[in-house]
Amino acid sequence: MPDSHVPASSGARRTAAVVLATMEAAALRCADGTLLDRLTDQLARLPVGDVHVVARSSEIIHAPGGTYMIGSEGSRGLADDLRRVAAVARTATAPVAVVAGDLVAHTEALALLLEHPARDTGALVTTGGEDSGPSRPPVRVEGGRVVAAGTSFHDVVDANGTFRGVLQVGAADLAVLAETAETLAELAEAGGFGPMGGAEAGDLLLVGLVRAGVPVRARGIGRLHCDRVAGQEGADAAVLRLGEVDEDRARLELAVKADDGFFTTHFVSSWSTHLVKLAADLHLTPNAVTGISVGLAALAAVWFTAGTREAQIAGAVLLYLSFVLDCVDGQLARYTRAFSPLGAWLDATFDRVKEYAVYVGLAIGYAAGMDDSHGGPHGIWALAVAAMILQMLRHMIDFSYAGARADAGRPEAAGAGTAASLTAPADASMGAVPPRTPLERSAEVADGIAAAERYLRERQGSGSGNAVVRLSRRLERISLTRWLKKIIVLPIGERMALIAVTAAVFNARVTFIALLVWGGVAVLYTVAGRIGRSFSR
Repeated sequence: MPDSHVPASSGARRTAAVVLATMEAAALRCADGTLLDRLTDQLARLPVGDVHVVARSSEIIHAPGGTYMIGSEGSRGLADDLRRVAAVARTATAPVAVVAGDLVAHTEALALLLEHPARDTGALVTTGGEDSGPSRPPVRVEGGRVVAAGTSFHDVVDANGTFRGVLQVGAADLAVLAETAETLAELAEAGGFGPMGGAEAGDLLLVGLVRAGVPVRARGIGRLHCDRVAGQEGADAAVLRLGEVDEDRARLELAVKADDGFFTTHFVSSWSTHLVKLAADLHLTPNAVTGISVGLAALAAVWFTAGTREAQIAGAVLLYLSFVLDCVDGQLARYTRAFSPLGAWLDATFDRVKEYAVYVGLAIGYAAGMDDSHGGPHGIWALAVAAMILQMLRHMIDFSYAGARADAGRPEAAGAGTAASLTAPADASMGAVPPRTPLERSAEVADGIAAAERYLRERQGSGSGNAVVRLSRRLERISLTRWLKKIIVLPIGERMALIAVTAAVFNARVTFIALLVWGGVAVLYTVAGRIGRSFSR
């Protein structure tokens, strides 16, 4: 296990964990005692503070790292489990993690979510390659977010992953978690989920948060294991599987983005992990790697100003190496979990600075290396400025669209048919809501069940999203079209490759024309796709 698994400093607000040990499998035996003993031991080695164990009895559980109490009375059922989660969420000032008590997992898998510096709302998932089941409910992941989640009561159309039983809710979303848990408890008491047992409490909470519009980051676990088990034989096999994986190696692999562009995936990330490991061994920070990347890009721009073929080739090589390090700084940050707002700002800002400096170097070199008799430098600066403006326009479109999606995804922006069915306030004292009689509350719960069923039929039972969205999902399932979709938008990897190859083989005029043509196509494709996605079905 990596040495980074140590508790956070006592001055930091640490994650509170709710362990749902309401299933018999939590008491299965392993080398460390029971599965619950093993899990609480792992949580004690992570930046987790209070651990609230919810079980069906009132025993007190002793485990390494502290004593964890379930309260004066044991939990009596699914509704009671959910209300205990709500109670923790209402009093917490730091993130709250909801963890299945029948879990057998690598500590590194838990750390991917619980030790992440962002401390935001997220869930451990796997994508592709494994069928869903009772202990692996289906999810659909898009753009690194869980956009649909299922249980035995909730279907998921076009599911492409499974939920692994660990959910963390960031401090900003705790109020929504509490309201969602309370509403789900009412639905459970009214029989809205049929014979569902306590083992699905965490799965229900994920469904409720997603439907409430809370952005839930999908954290993949790669080759690591995080499995819920049902019997002693399954528990023994799951524990044995843990030893088959090198956790540190898996952590290094997970530092590489899984959904990057074609050029980045095949020509950078295929070998950049060696540089990540070297940088970590040298104790370099991600910001230091960013600085080296900026230096190489500046040298590339200087070489481009010479205008000779040899200088163009040298500049192209330096630009490629600069981009490699631009990828390494993010991978190093994920590997060491050394994220910072300053680092994110520096990375985003210097990406633009490096690219525009290269544009200037190419234009200067072209103007210096050509005279009027061979076409001269006339128009090269107009092409360079046009390429800059087009790239700034693309960034503006991306940032404005991301902001609009974030606003639309906030809980208060969710439609009544979605939010009202799963996140209606349960406490009449919150806001200016008058007290309700038991009859009124029963009617509201019945309405909530009906709304949930309508939402399920309309949004999941018959397919979700309009024709553009459904076509996009189908294309995502085909390897060739998935890569073509990534290439056509001209991401930064393809852009750097385009600049380096055209500059080394041709000249700056060809480079800028290629950027303008491909960039123009990328803008039209992106805008058309986003307009299509915005229309209702």
